Amino acid sequence: MTARHTLAARIAKHRWHYLFLTPMVVLFVGFTAWPMLASWWYAFFDWDGLGPPTSWVGLANFSEVLGSPAFWNAFKNSFLFSLVAVGVQMPLTLLFAILLNNPRLRGRNLYRLFLFLPVVTTTAVVGIVFAVMLDPAGGFVNEILTGVGLLPEPVNFLGSDRTALATVLVIDLWKGFGITLIYWLAALQTIPPDVYEAAKVDGATARQVLRHITVPMLVPIATVILLLTFQSSMNPFDLIQATTKGGPNYATDVVATYIYRYAFDPQMAAPRYGFACAAGVVFGMCTLLLTLLQAPLLRRRYLKASG
Repeated sequence: MTARHTLAARIAKHRWHYLFLTPMVVLFVGFTAWPMLASWWYAFFDWDGLGPPTSWVGLANFSEVLGSPAFWNAFKNSFLFSLVAVGVQMPLTLLFAILLNNPRLRGRNLYRLFLFLPVVTTTAVVGIVFAVMLDPAGGFVNEILTGVGLLPEPVNFLGSDRTALATVLVIDLWKGFGITLIYWLAALQTIPPDVYEAAKVDGATARQVLRHITVPMLVPIATVILLLTFQSSMNPFDLIQATTKGGPNYATDVVATYIYRYAFDPQMAAPRYGFACAAGVVFGMCTLLLTLLQAPLLRRRYLKASG
C-alpha cells in the first residue's frame, strides 16, 4: 500500500475528529494566523485603514518605530511588568502554594478560592473599581490613609507620573497572582508523598525539605511556569486602558497601548495602521528574541535538575 493510500485511509478513519476540529481551525486562521501575516504586509505601507493599502513605504515604518523614544519607553514598561511577574510574583506565589499545599491547613480550599477570584474577574471591571477606590477626591483608600495619619494629604495614585506605574504594577501583580499560584499548586502535586515521608523519617527540617527536595524537584516544571508567566505578563493592555490609558505623560504606556493609540484612538487625526503594524511586528520579534534567549539557560537548568 502506498503512502498516499495509507494517509487517505487514516483521514477517512478519523474524519469525524477532523470535522469537530474544523471550527477551531477556521477561527484560528481567521483571528490569529491571518492577522499576524497581514500585519507583516501592512507594515510596509503608509495606510490609514480605508481601502486597500497602496502607498508603499518599505522599511520606513520600521525605521520610525526603532527610532521612536516613545516606543522604547513603552517597551521598557512592558518589560517591567514581566520583570515584576517573574521576580516578585513567581517566588511569592510559590511560597503561598507551599503553605496552601499543607493538608493540615484548615480552610485551604477557601483561601485558594479567594486568591484565584481576581483571575476570573474581568480586567476592565478591576481597572474601573481600582480607579474609583484610588480616586484622590472621595476614594476610600485615600480617606483611610489620611484618616489614620499615614498620609498628610490625598495621593493621586493613578494620576501622578511618580506613582502611576508602581500602582498599576501592584494591581497587575494582584490580578495575576492566582493563576501562577495554580501553576505552582499543580507542580507540587507531582512530588511523590513518599519522598517527604522518607525525609521526615531521616529527621530533615522543614527548611531542609524545602531546599533539598521541594525546590529541586520543581525546577523542571518551573521552567514552563516561568515562560508562561513571562509571556502572559508582557501585554497588560486591558488593565492599562481601563485605569490610565497609558498616562499620565505616558508614564504607564506599554507597547499594546502605544499600538492602539496609532491604530484606533479617535483623537488621532488620521489612523496609522501601517505604522501600528510595524510597531507590533517589532515588539513581537523582540519578545520572541527574549524568549529564545531564555531557552538555553532554562534547558541547562532543566537537564541539571532532572539528571
